[in-house]
Amino acid sequence: MSEFLQDFSTQPFIQYALLTGVMASIACGIIGSYVVTRRITSIAGGIAHTVLAGLGAARYFQVVFGYQWFHPLYGAVAAALIAALVIGLVSLRAKEREDTVIGAVWAVGMAIGILFIFKTPGYNEDLMSYLFGNILMVSMDDIWLIAGLDVIIVALGLAFYNQFLAVCFDEEFAELRGVNVEFFYLLLLCLTALTVVLLVSVVGIVMVIALLTLPAAVAGQFAKRLWQMMVLSIFLTVCFTTAGIAISYGPDLPSGATTIVLAGAVYLVVLLAARIMAALRASRR
Repeated sequence: MSEFLQDFSTQPFIQYALLTGVMASIACGIIGSYVVTRRITSIAGGIAHTVLAGLGAARYFQVVFGYQWFHPLYGAVAAALIAALVIGLVSLRAKEREDTVIGAVWAVGMAIGILFIFKTPGYNEDLMSYLFGNILMVSMDDIWLIAGLDVIIVALGLAFYNQFLAVCFDEEFAELRGVNVEFFYLLLLCLTALTVVLLVSVVGIVMVIALLTLPAAVAGQFAKRLWQMMVLSIFLTVCFTTAGIAISYGPDLPSGATTIVLAGAVYLVVLLAARIMAALRASRR
């Protein structure tokens, strides 16, 4: 820990990592609360793994066609949005079983990504960092892109708070009040897709769902209103990402995995404490 604090003031990559963690935490806290409340974690999982297709395609065009401006995260955004719309529209219009659609998109997205990576010349070490997460490798270009996505997610997430609230808790009531449930459901999936892209830079594709849901799940144990859940979830995500970077820095551990283990441990402790308190209250009656 002392080594981390000493290097923090002199090493820009640590400052970039912490800034990225804070920016991603804001979007994660807001959208993660919607995801947990609406119970669409599995959809978020399908979107997350489809991101590999976009990353692989972007890297392929960079190397083979020389499109150096085509950042891998651009491909990730495109793939995530397409996956969100496909899952949402097929589930709503075609009346297919949602789990089947999610599984299909999940598998096809990963397969396309693997094919692009396989056909890209050279060793794609940077794509592996997106798969497992390496927040210490975030560049200033990444930060600007993440900041832009963050502004979009937060602005839309808060601007349509009441509509998303209605869609998450009672779709039939929302329709009676004139809310376009289908539109706002698809918009929520798109915002979830953008948040997934943000978190890929922090913890990687493999563990992105844990960071999207665990802080919100912990916050849900204490908050009575959705906005309170969001605020507490943002605070917790900032704490988890910052502590994950700090704890992993000295022993040279993967920061993403450390962050998720920390978040998971806190969730289990809170859940266990809540069960014990409920049992004690029941025994006193």
